Amino acid sequence: MAPIGKDDFFPGRSFRSLREYADALVQTPSRLSNRMFTRADPVAEMSGVRARSRNDMKRTLNWWDLGWLAVGAVIGAGIFVLSGVEAHEDTGPAIILSFVAAGFAAMLAVFCYTEFAVEIPVAGGSFAYLRVELGDFVAFIAAGNIVLECLIGSAALGRAWTSYFAKLCNHNPDDFRIYISSLADGYNLLDPLAVGVLIISGVIASLSTKIASYLNWIASSLNMFLILFVIVAGLINADPANYRPFLPFGVRGVFKGASVVFFAYLGFDTVCTVAEETKNPKRDIPIGLFASMTVVTILYCLMAVTLCLMQKYTEVDINAPFSAAFSNAVGWKWAQYLVALGALKSMSSVLLVGSVGQARYLAHMARTHILPPCLAYVNERTGTPVLATMSIIIASCFIAFFTELRILSNLLSISTLFIFMLVALSLIVRRHYVTGQTSSRHQRLLILFLAMIIGSSVAIAAYWGVTEGKGWILYPIAVPIWFLSTLGLAVFVPKARQPKFWGVPFVPWVPSLSVATNSFLLGSMDRESYIRFGLWTVLMLIYYVFYGLHASHDAAQEMESSYAAGLNKIADIDGENGYQSAAQETMKPPTQLLSPS
Repeated sequence: MAPIGKDDFFPGRSFRSLREYADALVQTPSRLSNRMFTRADPVAEMSGVRARSRNDMKRTLNWWDLGWLAVGAVIGAGIFVLSGVEAHEDTGPAIILSFVAAGFAAMLAVFCYTEFAVEIPVAGGSFAYLRVELGDFVAFIAAGNIVLECLIGSAALGRAWTSYFAKLCNHNPDDFRIYISSLADGYNLLDPLAVGVLIISGVIASLSTKIASYLNWIASSLNMFLILFVIVAGLINADPANYRPFLPFGVRGVFKGASVVFFAYLGFDTVCTVAEETKNPKRDIPIGLFASMTVVTILYCLMAVTLCLMQKYTEVDINAPFSAAFSNAVGWKWAQYLVALGALKSMSSVLLVGSVGQARYLAHMARTHILPPCLAYVNERTGTPVLATMSIIIASCFIAFFTELRILSNLLSISTLFIFMLVALSLIVRRHYVTGQTSSRHQRLLILFLAMIIGSSVAIAAYWGVTEGKGWILYPIAVPIWFLSTLGLAVFVPKARQPKFWGVPFVPWVPSLSVATNSFLLGSMDRESYIRFGLWTVLMLIYYVFYGLHASHDAAQEMESSYAAGLNKIADIDGENGYQSAAQETMKPPTQLLSPS
């Protein structure tokens, strides 16, 4: 890799000098207006933008690798820790219903992600999909939440890893943490073990994607046997009396639990971020994703049933629920160590696969210059974005060192549900709008119906949150509005594009339902998490105004200049023949979202 200089951190004309930076700040309103709805060209996203990584990522993965990557990315702290937290505090035995609701929302998101991953196989995942369909600014808002998701997801897993390691050593988790009385509650138990395991996972992810895949496959296959043991052994020792009462916290508790245990399904989007490294994305991604997520959902539900059958929900251990259940409720002391060891392997797999996916998110953002370009560079020897990997790990280490798991998991769920909702909206736009083909009338109808779908979904979620699930009067109004809006979109706005290889069935119903479901789960989140989410969003907007906007604007100008130079070169070659070449027809400049035809 070439030496890293100033341009690798502050790229483009806007950062050449203080004078030019001041001029760029003066142009902030016009640049913001320009970038607000500018859509990226998918061909450029897969070629020109990707070229900024200097080297290509190596195509070494097949559907088998992707399936195990999804399993390894998903099965971890969500089921082995948060299931106990929510069963004890919010749901009781109805934790099974929380996992069903969260699994339903996750599968809807899987459908949407899969179509994009097949059609636009780049490392950027949801960030790239939103740039293409909803525009640069919306993609940046998502990018801020993706970064938050990456940081907090790894940190949360690091904290959970310490909890199960403590159980394995027959200790209280806080025995391995350092108490600082001068810090606020929730931030005063420092966790050096979490930092250590995060660093190890980052180093392995930096060495090779294929090596990470092999290690994940071995660990995940062992974990599957462990999960089956937990289910079978737990059901053998089940006591149906523990399921009474089934709904001690009511229906609201079920959905509050679902909004938190949704964390247990996160990570499947990692498969989408390794699309560049997949041998045959059109075939491998759908097979790998759907097979793995179906298996994971079934196993989660069975484990949730088993946990509350083994012991009363009031006695569930919130740090290591399954280990404690075998030790305290069943009396199998030896089993607690087996479960703890398996949980450690599961969370180690999630950390490893998460490090792979998170780095690719950052790398593609850096390709657009929203983040410093140096993070996009792919190491020629390893074929991995080493700087992006280590940057996300170092930041996660800092968060994991201070912050408790409960705080992290709630904040993570908000960010992810928000991104999933945006991806579902972008799928509707992709199917129903193509620049230059969709008529002005259909554009207006599309905007109207989308606004009604979003408005009714948010209204239902907000009413649920404000009334704490006790009111009902708004539902007979908002639900029909959502239904009629989706029906109107299906009937009055014709499809402008069909997927080339694999597509979501029943569009716009599936993505519209995904929007409503994710919004509803957001309405069940706690107030403190929204405050933290709002503060993070404000910080990201400040960053965008002073850096990301101007760096990405300069990158877009550079891309347009390359486009113009390419057309001039073609014109020189073909001008004498008097026709427009096929190359000219395929070279498309940036387009505007829902711009007049």
